[in-house]
Amino acid sequence: MQIKLAAEEDAVFLSDYYLDNAAHLKAWERTTEKGFHDVDEWKPRLKLRRKEQEEGRSAYFIAYGEEPRKIIGSCSLTGITQGAFMACFMGYSVAKSCEGQGVMTKLCQHAIAYAFTELQLNRIMANYMPSNARSEKLLTNLGFVKEGFAKKYLFINGRWEDHIMTSLLNPNN
Repeated sequence: MQIKLAAEEDAVFLSDYYLDNAAHLKAWERTTEKGFHDVDEWKPRLKLRRKEQEEGRSAYFIAYGEEPRKIIGSCSLTGITQGAFMACFMGYSVAKSCEGQGVMTKLCQHAIAYAFTELQLNRIMANYMPSNARSEKLLTNLGFVKEGFAKKYLFINGRWEDHIMTSLLNPNN
């Protein structure tokens, strides 16, 4: 598995990833308009993401599998805040064909190491829907601790969904 920061040259492969996994990811993602994951939509989005990454406001990691040019997962650090807070949010997704194979664990561990070493953040927050047992298990195995419950936290798949709020603290702080 190869992990890298997403760049404009990944537009075709990100488009393929999201289109190929649309049914699988639908229950866990916001509803998007038709064409949202088309290549021509990904190109400017990735350009914006590159700018955000250069400014230290986000980091968007993707994982390529054994098959060249086939993305098998993504993990993002967003809302990066410096100063007194030193924190971010982590979101992730994995291809249906790679569930249960440790892809998400390795990808998230990479993002966590980046957040704590490169960005020197103190806290990573990750939230999941109570019905998402896989996310709960992943976050628990990564060391995230439950901190709360948020009613109608995110608009997912056409409705407001409750979320369990978790965090992981930098052990070096």
